[in-house]
Amino acid sequence: MNEPANRLTDEHTNMTREEVYELIRDHLADELDLDPSAIVEGTRFKEDLEADSLDLYTLVQELEDTYGVRISDEQAATIVTVGQAVDFVLAHVPA
Repeated sequence: MNEPANRLTDEHTNMTREEVYELIRDHLADELDLDPSAIVEGTRFKEDLEADSLDLYTLVQELEDTYGVRISDEQAATIVTVGQAVDFVLAHVPA
């Protein structure tokens, strides 16, 4: 089970900010049944998208599985917007 995650991490290591943003936006749009164009970098998860704790947990799992980043509960609590999630992924993707 670790092999697919490692393969995905290797594949996503050199992704651009726009690519990471699009993946997060598309995941949120699918998970929350929203139009992707309604999600921008300044969009707040709870206030704007009305995402609940399960939605946010699912997003954290997606980011961990896709990019190989590890997000503690404390770190996740500080990520309020889509742009902050993108910044976190870009800063923590394993080399």
